[in-house]
Amino acid sequence: MNHKYILTTLILLVIFCTVSAQNKHAEKSKFMSYKGLVMAGYQGWFNCEDDGADRGWTHYSKGGKFEDGSCTIDYWPEMDEYKVKYKTPFKFEDGSPAYVFSSFDESTVDLHFKWMKEYGIDGVFMQRFFSVLTSENRINHNDKVLATAIKAANKYGVAICLMYDIGSMEDDKYELVMEDWKHLVDDLKLTNQKNKTTYLFHNEKPLVAFWGISSSGREHGHIPDIFNIMDFFKNDPVYGGCSIHLGIPSRWRTLGSDTRKDPRLHEVIKQADVVHPWLVGRYNEETYEAYRQENIIDDLKWCNENGKSYAPTVFPGFSWYNMKPNEISDKIPRNKGEFYWKQIVGAIESGAEMIYVAMFDEIDEGTAIIKISQKVPVGKSIFVPSEKEIPTDHYLWLTGMAGKMLRGEIPFSKKMPERN
Repeated sequence: MNHKYILTTLILLVIFCTVSAQNKHAEKSKFMSYKGLVMAGYQGWFNCEDDGADRGWTHYSKGGKFEDGSCTIDYWPEMDEYKVKYKTPFKFEDGSPAYVFSSFDESTVDLHFKWMKEYGIDGVFMQRFFSVLTSENRINHNDKVLATAIKAANKYGVAICLMYDIGSMEDDKYELVMEDWKHLVDDLKLTNQKNKTTYLFHNEKPLVAFWGISSSGREHGHIPDIFNIMDFFKNDPVYGGCSIHLGIPSRWRTLGSDTRKDPRLHEVIKQADVVHPWLVGRYNEETYEAYRQENIIDDLKWCNENGKSYAPTVFPGFSWYNMKPNEISDKIPRNKGEFYWKQIVGAIESGAEMIYVAMFDEIDEGTAIIKISQKVPVGKSIFVPSEKEIPTDHYLWLTGMAGKMLRGEIPFSKKMPERN
């Protein structure tokens, strides 16, 4: 056989594969780097009866029941701006019924992205749990929410990125993640909305996040499979060419209390682009500065020495009493945003060039920055009302201000900004 012919064929094949890989992703995005951005996590997992998803009161109900004394949310959403509202069995003190939203409704997602635009929030990581990939009902819901989010991100010009939570992944089923990514790229055009794409890139490549590796409290999330997953996302000739964002335990660097004692974790991290430790619940307003001095500063030093970007987690507060009654309500108080701003200041002061906010819409663990109601239902279930001294959009506004301060558009200040 003609050797020149074989060589030419191989060269053409390589070129074809390279072009194919490039064509699967957007050639240019408005957001070519995570640096300088404040991104929030977006769960999009709330369902209501009769919302069309056939999932009942998902992430509202406890033990299948959503009624007084049986629920999982600690914050009640302010519902004035939602186009579609769902009546619940809960009642306010005056006897009027309380309503909630469904993430399955396109109008809900559109409103949330409209708020991102209005308040200057850079964008969100769309959460996609591994368990979703094993359930047709769940994947239908998640695909609907993600497709709506892609549309809304383009409409309002905010960044969107995919985050797989693989902490529940069964170790012999990791290829489901790869197949799902092909589906999202091919069918939902996740990374390629052509000239309108706002998918988040980093190091000039589409960024894909993975959360749940090496957490000591999780049954799965072992090290070997993430190597295979990362190899696919980085090197597959058609669907690869991605940058990797890793969500890991807070004590990752020292393999401390919340981290599996597996030194291979550092090998995994060295193959990633962005390091993102989960810090929710690791401190409160009084203990934050000590935590920052003992952990975040050295985390950043390690990342700088190893050529990695570092995205610390910040969160407005925490409460999950209705989900876990042995806990206390309003476990980590918000203090009118002082706690939130203290973390934002600490992240920037430590040298972070990007920030991850937990979370945009998670009212079931009290970390949501969306508008929370000052008026809450009464009864057996205990809800944490939004503080009356501040407007209900306070945390959306603070998040936008955080991005401006991170980029130097407003002066760095340890004092929480005041609204005009």
